[in-house]
Amino acid sequence: MELFLIWGLAGGTLRGLVGYAKHRVSYKDVKFNWGYFLSTVGISGIAGAAAAFSLQQVGVTAIELSALTPALMLIVGYAGGDVLENLAKIILKKPRWE
Repeated sequence: MELFLIWGLAGGTLRGLVGYAKHRVSYKDVKFNWGYFLSTVGISGIAGAAAAFSLQQVGVTAIELSALTPALMLIVGYAGGDVLENLAKIILKKPRWE
């Protein structure tokens, strides 16, 4: 079970790194902020591990797969970080009717 958590954490961390790199490329004159970088990568990693853990608890018969591989857990971890990022965008978005 620990292996699934590690691969889920790796997938979420990868998502955090991609998100941070995308932010740096999208906006000009962005200063490197260690706090922002570590929190983004850390939270995405935790979300990825949680997503991998959830899928492992559901079991392979519920999703009709023959096995849960480390590669699948990496993808699940990446997707878990992506879901968290999109939820944050929805929650933190200001209403248009101000």
